[in-house]
Amino acid sequence: MTRLPYLDRAVVPEAKIINYLLSVSHSSGRAKARFLKGFGFRDQDWLTLREAIVAHARTNDITASHRTHFGTRYEIDGPLPTPAGRTPIVRVVWFVEAQENVPRLVTLIPRRIGTDDQ
Repeated sequence: MTRLPYLDRAVVPEAKIINYLLSVSHSSGRAKARFLKGFGFRDQDWLTLREAIVAHARTNDITASHRTHFGTRYEIDGPLPTPAGRTPIVRVVWFVEAQENVPRLVTLIPRRIGTDDQ
């Protein structure tokens, strides 16, 4: 397959990372926060997670895409670089609205921990 288009324009908001992906109090984000914090990501260093998510898209191919009249959803599975030096396998979901060329982060989903990551 191919890589995420327009990655140089990617939108990964601070609020999405701090208030969702790294929030242990968010109803649907708390399990993700525990997972990510277990690999060394921290609220105060939220840019580290942002950079890791962009690096994930830069180094892994799109594994699935779904086009609708609203735009295209892209799923990318692969290893995520972490501060702990381990590389868990995650799925990062992006969305590019129709008539736009800006990928926006939707979510990150833990997939599995590779044998070298335990």
